[in-house]
Amino acid sequence: MKIATGRVVAGKVVLEGEPLTEGSVVTVMSTEDGESFDVSPEEERALQVAITQADRGEVISWENLRQKLRGAV
Repeated sequence: MKIATGRVVAGKVVLEGEPLTEGSVVTVMSTEDGESFDVSPEEERALQVAITQADRGEVISWENLRQKLRGAV
């Protein structure tokens, strides 16, 4: 999984940096006017670690997560 930043130009998302592989499935999150989405270097590293873990299959099921969350209430 990769994280990419870009801008909308002429109605299309144009990414900065290396291009993604043709046919890649992407998720786009957009900020509202005047809103920013900033993360610290530490938060970005933590996100990258989590993505790497997920890529290795180190995840829990939705059912497991839901049970854990219900137990915390």
